Amino acid sequence: MNLPFTIPRVKRAFLRKRRVSVCALAFTLPMFLVGCQKSSAGAPGGGSDAVLVQVRIATSAKIPDTTEYLSILKSRHAAAINPQVEGQIIKIFVKSGDHVAPGTLLLQIDPLKQEATVNSQEASRAAQEANLRYAKVSLERAQKLHDAGVISKQELDNAQTAYDAAGAQLKALDEQVKQQKVELHYYGVSSPMEGIVGDIPVHVGDRVTVATLLTTVDEPGALEAYVYVPAERARNLKVGLPVRLFDSAGTTVSETSLTFVSPQVDTDTQTVLAKATVQNPKSKVRIAQQVRAQITWGYHDGPVIPVLAVQRINGQFFAFVSAYEGKGAVARQRLVKVGDTFGNDFVVLDGIRTGDHIIVSGTQFLQDGLPITEQIQSDGKGAAAK
Repeated sequence: MNLPFTIPRVKRAFLRKRRVSVCALAFTLPMFLVGCQKSSAGAPGGGSDAVLVQVRIATSAKIPDTTEYLSILKSRHAAAINPQVEGQIIKIFVKSGDHVAPGTLLLQIDPLKQEATVNSQEASRAAQEANLRYAKVSLERAQKLHDAGVISKQELDNAQTAYDAAGAQLKALDEQVKQQKVELHYYGVSSPMEGIVGDIPVHVGDRVTVATLLTTVDEPGALEAYVYVPAERARNLKVGLPVRLFDSAGTTVSETSLTFVSPQVDTDTQTVLAKATVQNPKSKVRIAQQVRAQITWGYHDGPVIPVLAVQRINGQFFAFVSAYEGKGAVARQRLVKVGDTFGNDFVVLDGIRTGDHIIVSGTQFLQDGLPITEQIQSDGKGAAAK
């Protein structure tokens, strides 16, 4: 074995590894010290490593006090078509969605019974016309006989009375015939105005009464928004309050104002009815459509904060503000309470005051207490750094 020669060889290898470790330590130590110096420069007040951020000074704005309610759109000129007579429907001349003119025939109710009544009345009138002619001849004869002294004045008066009675009876029958003909006209149901035919819930063969809804006719154009406001807010309701109508997607349908406020409370719903005129030239909305109505009660001054400057964490809202501490500015995370959006800003209810410096850029990379350098933002543009 070559054991005497092996031990010195291992010893020399160990000494070489030791010298390499010492050299590596000597090279790393200065870099570690430099890194510590740089780290200490990043502490608050270090200045050289401060992060450049854009800030916006919190301003005060006139914030509207608003409340949203459910609203139903109704036509300002709509007619519910009910028959004025009873009977069986034998024909329907229109369909839902048809545009009709005033007097257009919509439905026909069986008129046979009424036609028979009219014919009977006309026959009675014809008989009475014959009676009137006979009474007239009798009166003329009695007048001649009375002039000749053949009959007395009483007999002449009786002939005159019979003639007058026959004339009055004929006039009464004339009125009855006219009435029955007018009623016969009601068996043809016509549109009272120009408009669009709505749903037709009845069918040919159905028997209808004066209480049966046949259809509706709605005049196109302007609508009315029916807004039902809880009774406790009724004291604030008044004609002229601004109203904004928008659909489920948040798109504004119309901006209008209240034109009517009911003087009484609905006993079933405990609400007060308010109406607002809705101009609808492009037919953006339809009759009976549900929309949301936002009533503006007034305005108050309050701070606002850009939406992009707000972070939501665990259901709460936070924002970074610039605060001057020690030798420079640092970012401080602050809990804020926000309300509705106002343009591109949130309405601030608590946590931000007018004049605070709100950080609006790079908030996702900031930490509480991080040194910063401000760049004031004005009208969306950066200004000189501070």
